[in-house]
Amino acid sequence: MSLSDIPGAVPEPGLVGPRQGTALAEPTDRVRPLWTTGVVLVNLGINAAFFGPIQVLLSQQAEHFDPGQKEAILALVTGAGAAVSMVANPLFGAFSDRTTSRFGRRVPWVLAGAILGAAALIGLAGAPNVAVMTLLWCLVQAGCNGAYAAITAAVPDRVPVPQRATVGGLAAMGQTVGILLGAVIAAVVSGNFALGYVACAAALVAGVVMYLFKSDDAPLPAAARPALNWADFMFSFIRPLRHPDFAWAWITRLLVNIGNHMVTLYLLFFLADAVHLKETTGMEPAVGVLVLTGLYCVFVIITSVIGGRLSDRMGKRKPLVIASSAIIAAASLILAFAPTWIGGIVGASVLGIGFGAYLAVDFALITQVLPSAGDRGKDLGVINIANSLPQVIAPVLAWPFVTLWGGYVSLYVAAAVIGLLGAVFVVKIKGVD
Repeated sequence: MSLSDIPGAVPEPGLVGPRQGTALAEPTDRVRPLWTTGVVLVNLGINAAFFGPIQVLLSQQAEHFDPGQKEAILALVTGAGAAVSMVANPLFGAFSDRTTSRFGRRVPWVLAGAILGAAALIGLAGAPNVAVMTLLWCLVQAGCNGAYAAITAAVPDRVPVPQRATVGGLAAMGQTVGILLGAVIAAVVSGNFALGYVACAAALVAGVVMYLFKSDDAPLPAAARPALNWADFMFSFIRPLRHPDFAWAWITRLLVNIGNHMVTLYLLFFLADAVHLKETTGMEPAVGVLVLTGLYCVFVIITSVIGGRLSDRMGKRKPLVIASSAIIAAASLILAFAPTWIGGIVGASVLGIGFGAYLAVDFALITQVLPSAGDRGKDLGVINIANSLPQVIAPVLAWPFVTLWGGYVSLYVAAAVIGLLGAVFVVKIKGVD
């Protein structure tokens, strides 16, 4: 058994680094507010760069190229980007695990990812055709996922377990504020998607500055990096799932995210066709989506911070993960059986309450079941597939429920059941309370 097999193992002689022992040691010193702020801002910048284009700018550019084929163009571009994200996150996480830069393992990838993502966003502003647009969006996904994989792994690298849910909650808050910032950028540019891309690039670069100067990222000594065997390297992406606690954590996150995506996927059509929002309130369904999304984000921000701190004070993860998963399922049932504007407001609020707490506490739980201290970036990248894959699975599951099997009532009941399965399977995790 080697050092990399043991999370938090005592470092071998000669591998002690200049900051907080070694890059592979379990952290014991609480991180300072400036460090946490840097992590929050990186998450904010990455999500602004992601969601400004996804929510509005890519759609506007697709329409610019061909109004009659805008849906097909958008599906092509976002689908290709999603495929890249599922590969890039664990791959760049694995590369960061092996990085021996004097600046640390994570800093070079945060910086390189931000530069690549920003350059590709600026390139999108002048993309001459759909092919170039698709390529550049894939580069945005590659760069931002590289930065995201590194900053996510920095948390278990630097944050002790008793503080981890608090920091995870603040990072989730940064992600949510970034989503809102992306929406604000798209709204402010008023259809000028080229300017919107430049603004998103600026947000991405600005978001990483504080972390680059306050990372305290311990370098990995060259002697601690194992020799590269490509066959073993590729197999290493599957190996973590042989650890039961890690596998159950992956499955539960996948299920909860599938349920959440099934709830939000057809929200516009739900407001138009089930709630009849225009006829009952005079409000356009698109405006209704914006209102509900805003409410959802506000509650995610609040409960991600509160839930993380509560979990750290209790020293417990599983009870709060189960409770928050149940709350998410309850939100689905509210939408299923109260298809009204008031029901939508209550459902979106409850969903935000549950999902904010879930993001904070489940992240802390996951960092405690990582199989290897030397592979944190790669293993968290594998976990992040459970965030990306539901974007592919949820539409496949949702369509027959809406069109063939009972409409929105059956869709949201199914989403609740899937989410509750995620809550049930959390009890299978044995190594964390």
